[in-house]
Amino acid sequence: MAAADKPRLDFDGLRPPSPFLTEKHDAWRQQLRTFIEAEINPNLDAWDAAATFPDELYVKAAKAGVLGMGFSEDLGGTGEDIDLYHRIIFAEEFFRAGSGVVFADLATHWIALPPIIAFGPEEMRERVAKPILRGEKKIAFAVTEPSGGSDVGAFQTTAEKRGDTYIVNGGKTLISGATRADFLLTAVRTGGPGVGGLSLLMIEADRPGVSSAPVKGLGWYNGNNGTLTFDNVEVPAANLIGVENRGFAGLANQFNIERFSGIAATLAMARTAIAEAIDWSRQRHTFGQRLIDHQAIRHKIVEMIQRVNACYAFLDILVWRFHRGETPVAELAMMKVQATTTLEFVARESLQVLGGRAYTGDNRVERIYREARIFVIGGGSEEILRDLAGRQLGF
Repeated sequence: MAAADKPRLDFDGLRPPSPFLTEKHDAWRQQLRTFIEAEINPNLDAWDAAATFPDELYVKAAKAGVLGMGFSEDLGGTGEDIDLYHRIIFAEEFFRAGSGVVFADLATHWIALPPIIAFGPEEMRERVAKPILRGEKKIAFAVTEPSGGSDVGAFQTTAEKRGDTYIVNGGKTLISGATRADFLLTAVRTGGPGVGGLSLLMIEADRPGVSSAPVKGLGWYNGNNGTLTFDNVEVPAANLIGVENRGFAGLANQFNIERFSGIAATLAMARTAIAEAIDWSRQRHTFGQRLIDHQAIRHKIVEMIQRVNACYAFLDILVWRFHRGETPVAELAMMKVQATTTLEFVARESLQVLGGRAYTGDNRVERIYREARIFVIGGGSEEILRDLAGRQLGF
């Protein structure tokens, strides 16, 4: 095979061609990559070590058209003519560097703001949505609780209505951006047990009785990931988002979006790890030849590429189905499990190829290996999602 005919085995070349990606998607990818390479990559090592990044990045992201993607222009966004691939590409580009220190906080408004814009009172568009899209304020999506994560029906944070006020008590944990958020879109129990008693409240983080603290993570180097405590917090009834006791529908829709982003992030990290492994295997020599010339190493690399390619075929079909108006929950749950277990496999095998170099800290595989597990657990663990898929399939 001539050199010109050989496939590219860098990050971009390891994404199989898709009939669904257009020039518009390519332009969005380039817009993101330009911003990330200018504003994030030069600082990533320092931010990774500090487990945080400066607030000014939000403003820069807003000015670059990154924060406002998919929101209406009257709110300060760039327009609503987007699809799921725009969110997928966002996750891919941010995780190309192999670090999650920025992504979750900078992307949380995509799942926290839409319910407020769609179902909240008009005044919230001015008071909440616009400053967030300008990068001046921040929002967190407060769902997971210490007593349970994916078991939404068992949530215990309560909001008791007294006149025109809700009194909120309880706590949330592992909330992206909790320690720096100005607003909290919060799942609360306003009714009886189960998902039928859940509502969504927009709670200002500076209300008396609201407190936050960072959660030290296993491999997830983000100091803004934290717990929230609500101690007799008074919240105006006007802050109810949507209909009381019918908040689960809004949660379920946002979970789907979150899972697509998580899937995209994991596959991007897998591609990055494979590219690093290939590059190193071409440089490193053992027993008189390059690592890549050893059959055992070639087999490792081929199997990694094989698994990633299968995931992208599955993902493209799922995106196509969602764009057609379907909601294949079972398949999305299986796709998330497939992608995250693939990342775990690729992270291990890539680290094996790099050997001792993977522990020096000057490569992206080291970051990816320590962050891989959070994706298997966050957004629904593999056990819960397999069970969800089984129930959706009727058994």
